[in-house]
Amino acid sequence: MKLRDLIVGAPKVEAAPEVKAAAYMPINSYDAFGAYFSTQSTATREEAMQIPSIARARNIIASSIASFEINVWDKATGTKIDPPRVINQPDPRVTGASVWSWVVEDLLFYGYSYFRVLDRYAEDGRVRAMERIAPPRVAIQTNANSTEITGYYIDAMWIPFSDLIVISGMDEGLLNRAGQTLKAGYWLERASLTFAKEPAPQMIMKSNGTTLPADRIRTLMDAWRRARSERATAFLNADVVLEKLGFDPKEMQLNEARQYVALELARQIGIPAWFISADPQSNTYSNAVNQRRDLIDFSLRPIMTVIEQRMSQSDFLPSSQYARYDLDDFLRGNPLERAQVYQILNGIQDAQGNPVMTIDEIREEEDLIG
Repeated sequence: MKLRDLIVGAPKVEAAPEVKAAAYMPINSYDAFGAYFSTQSTATREEAMQIPSIARARNIIASSIASFEINVWDKATGTKIDPPRVINQPDPRVTGASVWSWVVEDLLFYGYSYFRVLDRYAEDGRVRAMERIAPPRVAIQTNANSTEITGYYIDAMWIPFSDLIVISGMDEGLLNRAGQTLKAGYWLERASLTFAKEPAPQMIMKSNGTTLPADRIRTLMDAWRRARSERATAFLNADVVLEKLGFDPKEMQLNEARQYVALELARQIGIPAWFISADPQSNTYSNAVNQRRDLIDFSLRPIMTVIEQRMSQSDFLPSSQYARYDLDDFLRGNPLERAQVYQILNGIQDAQGNPVMTIDEIREEEDLIG
């Protein structure tokens, strides 16, 4: 022990973090575990991503959040601290934006996201590296009352609590919450594909003569298909009759049905409909900053909040620090608006007579210091 420590006391060393990881967790709703307790009302990711409005919404939400940097701040002083690499690049083998975009999708679609710990710091046990685990690969074990998760399995293999990081979302996930609406959208896209292959209404050829063998019927149908690809006018002899069966897309109001489902899915996913062109008539004039604020408030904030709070827990950061997304660049106005704000802040003085924002701080904010 040093002489200084005998006089003023040894510096306080924070204890090793409690292993929060995947510790015993309550089950708020079985709907959130569609991958484990699948029902007919649960859609799959493959079905959801074949719906254009969902694919666009997913890419807007996931790519936007993945592009934001996560900063670390000191609670006492309010100063920004260099974050551990694991926060902005969880898996050293993959870019951070790629990892976080898939994590955001997991929270959006499934209501949960999972990481497997790859490495920890030797001095304090905090997470140093981790890899994303797709939710369908994870299974759970519950207590006798099925009210609490008591174990996890990855690919049917048990995993210790200390090796699994769980980020819990705010609801049961889109695939479970909007499963029926997603399936409706999926089947409408399938119907569109059917009519794209067969532009005319479904038709049936009826023979007025003797019964034809199967190979003769196939030859006749193939010849009909080839002829229709070359010319619109058809000729039938007296032995064959063509009858219309079903309705064409206009009679079925297929476009209107797809538009209606796209609008409902925008409501389900929590994104302004005009962002995904689901309701172009509803968009009114607003500048880019207001549009981005709407996106954050209505779509991004719930997911960002659970990620920030999970990254602020003791297995990533000391209790004196917290993690927050940096939204300054995303919400900054145009150059004229920023110049006007800087002029105002530079002209306002604090109690000591110093400007609220100095010229050097303005230059740093605009990346003009080099």
